[in-house]
Amino acid sequence: MDNLERLQKVMAQAGVASRRASEEIIKSGRVSVNGKIVRELGTKVGKKDIILVDGKPIIKENKVYYVLNKPTGFMTTLSDDLGRRTVMDLFNKEDLENRIYPIGRLDYDTSGVLLFTNDGELAYKLTKSAKEVEKSYQVRIKGKLSQGDIIKLMKGIELDGIKTKRARVEVLSVDKVNDSSSIKLTITEGRNRQVRRMCEALGHEVKKLKRLSFAGITLDDLPEGAYRPLKPHEIKKLYSL
Repeated sequence: MDNLERLQKVMAQAGVASRRASEEIIKSGRVSVNGKIVRELGTKVGKKDIILVDGKPIIKENKVYYVLNKPTGFMTTLSDDLGRRTVMDLFNKEDLENRIYPIGRLDYDTSGVLLFTNDGELAYKLTKSAKEVEKSYQVRIKGKLSQGDIIKLMKGIELDGIKTKRARVEVLSVDKVNDSSSIKLTITEGRNRQVRRMCEALGHEVKKLKRLSFAGITLDDLPEGAYRPLKPHEIKKLYSL
């Protein structure tokens, strides 16, 4: 008997989009199965079913995985209506043929580790999973963290009425002349502008923010604006989370 899987999962595996984005594509009526438009998210399909998205059959792609050292001044989107530069502008055309997209996002003024793939299942797992995925940041802040500030960051800061999960904090350096500090902050959430808001809630303006790692993946001396394929052991690490 043909094993059936949810339509959005099959679309994500084929590299159409992430599972969440595939759900929106289905609901918008852009997907047909065996000639019939499907809008139900619970629809299950088998290997023999003919699935079209915008009238074109989905084709299973080879899975690819990259890490980019994102510079500031780039939007983490596939395109931008205002004509601003996006992270996709940093990739070679031949690598974009695999229909890759970012896993999660980094703000316009944040640099560092940003992962890309056409593996919708893995992207879904890393961004929507209930499991904690660690992200480490190097943060240049105005002023110096007090012991009380460090304890608050570790125990959680209330943002929008909801306390952040426990974080790890390491003071890297203190610049008394310029009244600033460099800290390493490791969190397991991905709330909007979370690191900046956590520091600002304690009265410390963030002057510079760089993501050092995502789910254990680091840059390995990758120049800013450059990217590289993930190594086999790195891909295995992501799947093991």
